[in-house]
Amino acid sequence: MAQKAWLQRIEINPEIMLGKPVIRGTRIPVEIIVRKLAQKISVEEILRDYPKLTKRDIQAALLYAADVLSDEEVLPLA
Repeated sequence: MAQKAWLQRIEINPEIMLGKPVIRGTRIPVEIIVRKLAQKISVEEILRDYPKLTKRDIQAALLYAADVLSDEEVLPLA
């Protein structure tokens, strides 16, 4: 999937989930997908739990998260 291909799969709409990024056409937040992957829940299990999702949706969620973090400025505390 091309780097900015997530633009076609991720939607940010203030009237859906208070504007949190979701998979387009669903109310499934990107945050939920990333958290489940971080908890070592397999892609197959996520797809089973959320039948509207595809593998490309999960990949788009990760690409979105990476793009958001790449623009974040981090300042050292010490």
